[in-house]
Amino acid sequence: MRHTISILVENEFGVLSRVAGLFSGRGFNIESLSVAETLDPSVSRITLVTTGDDQVLVQVTKQLHKLIPVIKVTDFKDTHYVDRELVLIKVKADEATRAQILNIVDVFRGKIVDVGPDTYVIEVTGTTDKIEAILELLRPLGLREIARTGKVALFRGARLFSATGSGEEERAA
Repeated sequence: MRHTISILVENEFGVLSRVAGLFSGRGFNIESLSVAETLDPSVSRITLVTTGDDQVLVQVTKQLHKLIPVIKVTDFKDTHYVDRELVLIKVKADEATRAQILNIVDVFRGKIVDVGPDTYVIEVTGTTDKIEAILELLRPLGLREIARTGKVALFRGARLFSATGSGEEERAA
């Protein structure tokens, strides 16, 4: 089962290493990882995607709650949420393919962020499926390099996942 998990942590040295260690110690591979400060600069949000057994993941989540720098943990499983990731794609662009590349980028609402003599750098944001779809279309044209962010996610509607408040709703999730 695939899980998208957000963890609010105190923004301090070594926290990411400790969190990642809990996952690797239980045999979970972290497929995607994104970390940044929240509205409160003393708190960071770690969003990660992992695949594994639900029972073991419950144990990992319980152990995360025991780490001192961890404030809140939520698994987006069985909730309504929005997720996105960003990809930068460097693709071969010659006279024969430039128009085709521009059409593909337009369809996917991407942007050309750099133009070189024989390459374009394209920026696309969207769901993992959208990112995979544009990569499949561009692959035959000559992918040179890609850089992807990890997935980021927020609950839909008024539900918040923040360091303030009781957090009981997130812990139950």
